[in-house]
Amino acid sequence: MGMFSGKKGLVFGIANDHSIAWAITQCLKNEGAEMGFTHLPDKDPTMPKMERRVKKLVEPIGAKFLVPCNVQDDANLDHVFAVAKEQFGTIDFVLHSVAYAPIDDLKGLTVACSRDGFKVSMEISVYSLLAIVNRARGILAPGGSILTLTYLGGEKVIPGYNIMGVCKAALESSVTYAAHELGPLGFRVNALSAGPLKTLSSSAVGDFDQMMKLYPAMSPMRRNISMEEVGKTGAFLLSDHSSGITGETVHVDAGFHVMGAPPTEMKAGAS
Repeated sequence: MGMFSGKKGLVFGIANDHSIAWAITQCLKNEGAEMGFTHLPDKDPTMPKMERRVKKLVEPIGAKFLVPCNVQDDANLDHVFAVAKEQFGTIDFVLHSVAYAPIDDLKGLTVACSRDGFKVSMEISVYSLLAIVNRARGILAPGGSILTLTYLGGEKVIPGYNIMGVCKAALESSVTYAAHELGPLGFRVNALSAGPLKTLSSSAVGDFDQMMKLYPAMSPMRRNISMEEVGKTGAFLLSDHSSGITGETVHVDAGFHVMGAPPTEMKAGAS
């Protein structure tokens, strides 16, 4: 019996086999979870590239359904939850792994972000969580858990993270307000802040390779983290084992976020 035996849930945002959401999904499946999934809608239905990419991953693990979802479209979101209700009745967890910023706005100065770029970045990266939480509360079973993914750039300035850092700050604030409002219903909302991992999203972030080198030198554990570690923590936060945790941003970053200055040996090497 796994800790998710008999549990059912929704996963938003798997892009490929390097996604953090996929690492968490694998842990959920290994512990007995049943899941439904979404994929980005394909622009050309005759060439379902997005659908095929996700289907290749989730079909072998017994996905109960895979449906397109544009989080900017309320009708799409309504359809996902209608399918979930039809297939599962109630669900026990939701994993939100959705973020986007137009590449020109992401790579440019934060203060130079375009008005439209800011709107779409916040709508997809932040409002999507609120929209999903609002719908999820109608079918969550008692003790239900919702988890989103964030990064240290929402708390501290990470050069190259730019407008996405502003979005993550708003996302983390949204987690606390959602946790407050859903707490009386018996539901929990948390965020997981992972160290730098090679994903589709991170490939668009400037100075990412430097961050990969900095973590082993500066973090208290003198190493970076692995996908498996993030996956296990994500599964924990969605499970009954974390029943007393809500409104939190849990860091899986080998302790990097606690450092205010480089360790002694790093400073000595630079002198």
